[in-house]
Amino acid sequence: MRFSERTLAIKSSGIRRLFDLAQRTPGVISLGIGEPDQDTPVHVKEAAKKALDEGYTHYTPNAGFPDLREALAEKLRLDNGIDAAPDEVIVTGGGGTGALMLSALCLINPGDEVLLPDPGFVVYEAVVLMAGGKPVYVPLKEEDGFRMLPSEVEKRITSKTKCIIVNTPSNPTGGVLEEEDLKGIADLAVKHDLYVISDEVYEKLVYDGHRHLSIASLPRMKERTVTVNSFSKTYAMTGWRIGYAAAPKELIDQMVKLQQFTMVHAPAVSQRAALAALKGPQDFVKEMAEEYDKRRRFIVDRLNSIEGLSCLRPKGAFYVFLNIKKLGMRSEEVAMALLERAKVVTVPGVAFGPGGEGYLRISYSRPIDQLEEACSRIEKAIEELKGG
Repeated sequence: MRFSERTLAIKSSGIRRLFDLAQRTPGVISLGIGEPDQDTPVHVKEAAKKALDEGYTHYTPNAGFPDLREALAEKLRLDNGIDAAPDEVIVTGGGGTGALMLSALCLINPGDEVLLPDPGFVVYEAVVLMAGGKPVYVPLKEEDGFRMLPSEVEKRITSKTKCIIVNTPSNPTGGVLEEEDLKGIADLAVKHDLYVISDEVYEKLVYDGHRHLSIASLPRMKERTVTVNSFSKTYAMTGWRIGYAAAPKELIDQMVKLQQFTMVHAPAVSQRAALAALKGPQDFVKEMAEEYDKRRRFIVDRLNSIEGLSCLRPKGAFYVFLNIKKLGMRSEEVAMALLERAKVVTVPGVAFGPGGEGYLRISYSRPIDQLEEACSRIEKAIEELKGG
């Protein structure tokens, strides 16, 4: 068959390839896929059951139910300092990924350059290519805490630059952008008349006294920023496939138009569940963050005790970006060796961009006893690799 150049330009996800292999391997501990191991809160599931009984099985408005958009606008004002109106919010099918895709398709023309974090979430490059844009990689260095530094952004701005994608807290590194970083990027966006797509799906998972800051809350940034978020990580709702975005009304109107002809709308029952998540008790969110903090501390200390491996203590999300450079092997080789020898799934850093080579992404969204067993297996496998 003859496929479109657009399709052929997009690589399959390295994350999913390993996940599929793991599914066929008994006794595997997966530290690969990034999703909470907790179940969706009971009151959210009950709201979904009630919605089904009440007949929420039909089409909804393309932009989402009005009461959900109102609740999201309130959340954005209270939690993020973004003065959003309901008509400046879209509820998206496909989770945050759907919001990223709609944002890219609405903003990027063929030939436009888009600055991406490297390493960065695999979807960023894909949506830029889908829109016909050119990805330009901004290196995130370990010695800088894997932050997107304004100085590195500025070096890569040209007359063709249209947009900057920022992600804090970061997937895959766990890095968190400081206020000075965001202010510097904001100044560059204003100076060069650029748009910003800000992926904030891990906003509730920050540690060590750090606080999440939305770039759209900074002066002169609301009118040029798309704030992307979802319910997947905050409320353990990855399978519900519901996300949202906030942006100027004229951009939201265009995103709604595209959603009308692609995903149509987010699932009706997922929208009712999402409203219950927003309006209900938030204890679950706090408790999950506290649990991940314990796991984070444990796994960082344990991995750093293994000769040949090292990692920073991540400031957000639920990932460790493990430095394997002393092993002298490519990240794909090490990830495959750990799967075959230790039955532990990790993700090769190169899956997240060229700057990820020499690292593995490890998710600590597993109970501590499983993390301990996985680390013991990793330690044994690394000793075998070093011994030949």
